[in-house]
Amino acid sequence: MARRIATGIDIGTYQVKVVVVEELSDKKGGRQLRILGTGLAESKGLRHGYIVNKEEVSVSIQKAKREAEAAAHVPIRAAFLAVGGISLDEARATGSAIISRADQEITLLDIEKAGKAAREVAAPGFLNRHVLHSIPLEYRIDGSKVLGDPLGMKGVRIEVDYLFVTCLAQHEDALAKAVEDADIEVIDQMASPLAGSYVLLEGDQKMKGCVLANIGAETVSIVVYDEGIPVSVKVFPMGSSHITDDIALGFRISLEEAERVKLGRLGGQMYPRKKVDDVIVSRLNTMFALIDKHLKSLGRRGPLPAGIIISGGGAGIGSISDIARGSLKLPSRLAEFRLSTDTKIRDATWAVSYGLALWGLTGDTNAPKRGLGASFSKFFQQFLP
Repeated sequence: MARRIATGIDIGTYQVKVVVVEELSDKKGGRQLRILGTGLAESKGLRHGYIVNKEEVSVSIQKAKREAEAAAHVPIRAAFLAVGGISLDEARATGSAIISRADQEITLLDIEKAGKAAREVAAPGFLNRHVLHSIPLEYRIDGSKVLGDPLGMKGVRIEVDYLFVTCLAQHEDALAKAVEDADIEVIDQMASPLAGSYVLLEGDQKMKGCVLANIGAETVSIVVYDEGIPVSVKVFPMGSSHITDDIALGFRISLEEAERVKLGRLGGQMYPRKKVDDVIVSRLNTMFALIDKHLKSLGRRGPLPAGIIISGGGAGIGSISDIARGSLKLPSRLAEFRLSTDTKIRDATWAVSYGLALWGLTGDTNAPKRGLGASFSKFFQQFLP
């Protein structure tokens, strides 16, 4: 029997992470996941998550690939790829269709027609962009909201609100080409915030409503969940490296020294902790103000009871959880990565690459990239309202 193995690749501004996961069957017929190996390399050739030098990016991917192959003892020929950076964006549209059957029973064809109509409405905003994911947010039959799957219900007209997660086509193509130049076939691609949410959020948090914020080096990416559905995916051009810049300017020191000060490795009379904390708090408040403004723009009817969950390389800066709580007026905590039995993955910064590998092991390797209706993968079927 062939081994079921999947690989996830997360190409960040500072680091490339590769995770190889195998699915095993136990004696009771259940499934177990085992991390075979991981690879880590310094990223070069990227800026705000997009490629400025494809050759340098490909070399970084090759280094991480070799490390993962050595640990996993299997060759990496294909992988699932995360797409992030400031080119990631979202669009919303509503489509509708008249029920085609004489008995007014809603069929898959009717649902697909409504979805295609929504995509046609949003199409003008897709110039130079690829649609990574098409996610139905809400169905209505004759104006009334549907709780669950509308298939098989009856009515005259069906409407559907869609969230389209997009990225710049040039960025997606360059990213995939860099991976292919490292002799890895790209099976499919997923937006980084969604991949991270796959392993960092509990089902109860998604149902009650929450925001997962990944604080990267040069970007902050968020995914907002409500009633179990990702209702928004957004990236802001600000990250933990901007805190380093602020410290360097505030104390007139080198970036290398400022990074050590930020991480608490340098202190004393030259760098009083209160002044350093003031610089950090000021920048973090600016970050969370961007998130707060975006949450308000969504026009949601209520708060997010599960609050904000913070992940990424910048999640360990100062008292970030307390700052987020005060700024957003929401419950706040750091993301937990429950893999205590496996030491190959050390913290939640690996969530995106690990989530991609798990996605690849769901049994459906076709993400809802440009199709609608029946084309949804198992991962996205859970979002059906």
